Amino acid sequence: MENYSIVLFIMALMIGLSAIATKIKIPYPIILVSAGIAIGFIPRMPDIAINPEIVFLIFLPPLLFDAAYNISFKELKRNLATVTTLVIPLVFMTTSAVAVAVHYLIPGMTWPISFILGAILSPPDAVAATGITKGLGLSHRTLTILEGESLVNDASGLIAYRFAVAAVSGVGFSLWSAYGQFLLAVAGGMLVGISVGWVLATFLKQIYGNSLIAISAMAIAPFIAYLLAEEFEVSGVLAVVVLGVSLSVFTNRLFPTQIKYQNKSFWDVIIFLLNGLVFILIGLAFPQVVSKIDHSDILPLIGYSFLISFIMLVFRILWVFGHSNNLRKKVDLRLKGLDKYRFRMYADEKIDWKNSLIIGWSGMRGIVSLASALSLPLALDDGTVFPQREVLIFISVIVVLITLIVQGLSLPLLVKLLKVEEEQVSVNESSGSN
Repeated sequence: MENYSIVLFIMALMIGLSAIATKIKIPYPIILVSAGIAIGFIPRMPDIAINPEIVFLIFLPPLLFDAAYNISFKELKRNLATVTTLVIPLVFMTTSAVAVAVHYLIPGMTWPISFILGAILSPPDAVAATGITKGLGLSHRTLTILEGESLVNDASGLIAYRFAVAAVSGVGFSLWSAYGQFLLAVAGGMLVGISVGWVLATFLKQIYGNSLIAISAMAIAPFIAYLLAEEFEVSGVLAVVVLGVSLSVFTNRLFPTQIKYQNKSFWDVIIFLLNGLVFILIGLAFPQVVSKIDHSDILPLIGYSFLISFIMLVFRILWVFGHSNNLRKKVDLRLKGLDKYRFRMYADEKIDWKNSLIIGWSGMRGIVSLASALSLPLALDDGTVFPQREVLIFISVIVVLITLIVQGLSLPLLVKLLKVEEEQVSVNESSGSN
């Protein structure tokens, strides 16, 4: 009964705080995380334990599915080159950059442990990106790039994380083996997503017009895809993303207009509740992490966390600007008639410096990083305690909070200062496509 009351209290608090955030025009993830931390430090407040498996299974599939289902496939295809370079290369380069900094800055951090932290923090979060950038008046293209990057980056980051943990835990590890397993996880996840999507689409055609069954089938599909992919030891995250994108392409053939609106209303409510619960639970879990850290180490670790956040932000901005410059050169070559076919995938993809800065600034971390940190094993295969586990979790939580609060709060101000307007961006895109 006590746990039931706590859940109801958290949900009521989440709804109220979200309303306040809307009223004062502050991204609600920031309000919810801050409130969760404040509540967690209240004396005699019962511990709220977050099981990472629950986060991965209950929260992640529907949140990712909704973001993938609502992304514009046409826009995603148009910006394939940009999304692709942010998806895999940037994740692994960020992992390496963080690992190098952590290894040389923080005492006792071996290379394998440093790479674990890099893998935990490398992927930007689709949920955080969607929650904070919503309503800022960004162009649909910029939002598509951010959401498309975040969706697939979750898969890349989780795969890198599992390889790093396997190396520390004593499981046989080699670069070629890891590369092969990565390709297998990606290809397998995509195959599962496509297969579940095909089965679901066939079923929806058979019950065309039955709103109750259709919406129910859509509700359980992401969980089935995720569990099926994990059972085959491939990427469950990628399976859910591919499922959502593939269904969005054929949505007009699967639903009458009325059911499509009903389905959207259903998912809007579910995603609102899940989003809010995730962020407030993140805040509530923080005091428990602090209690496991030596108090004399807290301030130095917070300092390291700020430095890591700064390194990731600068590295990301430089990467995005470098990619934008590369795109500009390739598009110019194509417009001059040079390499006309070779660079076809880069057509119409010039990104001005304002939107490049916004994309670079929007790399918030969120539930995937936290769930990865919390799911670190308690012990190695030989029974010894997993090295630096509490430190890794503490730094991960602090870095997530820094990116959400610092970048999240400053992003609306940055958009306002740059005077980025959706209409103007659309005009620019249209002129660039001619």
